[in-house]
Amino acid sequence: MSKTISQWIEQCHGLAREKGFWDNDRNVGEMLMLIVSELGEGIEAHRTGKQGLLEKDTFEDELADTAIRLFDLCGGLGIDLERQIEWKMKFNESREKKHGKAY
Repeated sequence: MSKTISQWIEQCHGLAREKGFWDNDRNVGEMLMLIVSELGEGIEAHRTGKQGLLEKDTFEDELADTAIRLFDLCGGLGIDLERQIEWKMKFNESREKKHGKAY
């Protein structure tokens, strides 16, 4: 059975706490930039053809790192990301094609 987003948040944040990443207050800006850095590593992996599931430093691995960091941040800030995604998807359903933009 697959985990819910809320369960992933609990697990990712719990492990980060266990490993000492929350022993002191965290800087939200720094944490957001760490998420962005994982996406940067993802584009480099994609550009160099490093792809493959269950392998280190691949495009897929960097996307997983991005999600783990995002889930940790949400856990630390008490954000119910699953509920927010559900709300946002409903909102987006009501928007026009390409949200009224050219691209």
